[in-house]
Parts: sequence; structure tokens; C-alpha cells
Amino acid sequence: RESGRYIGRRKLTKQGDPEIRRLLYTAAMAASRTATWKARYQGYLQRGLRKTEALIILARKLARIAFALMTSQQPYRPQVGMAD
Repeated sequence: RESGRYIGRRKLTKQGDPEIRRLLYTAAMAASRTATWKARYQGYLQRGLRKTEALIILARKLARIAFALMTSQQPYRPQVGMAD
């Protein structure tokens, strides 16, 4: 729905377990204040995203990383200068 030069409103869905969604959002708020994630969060804001949208993108990224760490049984090792 949003590819190329399309400009429109994004919709934030409320699918899934509300408690997990709340916990991920709260984790994203905390992560946006850490040195590891602050630059990425600021980059989303500079792209013109609203704070809620940027936090939800960050929450999704945290969820994907947590799932990958859980399935691989590896400790978290943040990379310097993480790329999207």
C-alpha cells in the first residue's frame, strides 16, 4: 500500500495479544533512550515519522531480535553502527 512515491496515512493495527503489544511498546520507549538504539530512533523521527510510529517500528525490531536470540540460543551482542 505504501511503495514508491505514495504518500498517505499509515494505519497502526491492534492485532495480537494486547499485553505483549504493551510490553513491546514499553521496551521500545526504554530502548529509545539507550546509546545502542537512540540513533536509530532519531533517524526514524528525522524521516518524518511520528513518535508513536517510530516506537512501534523499534518495538517490532526488538521483537524480531528477541525471537532470533531465543531460537538461536545466543547472547545479545549489539553491532556498532547497526544498519536497517
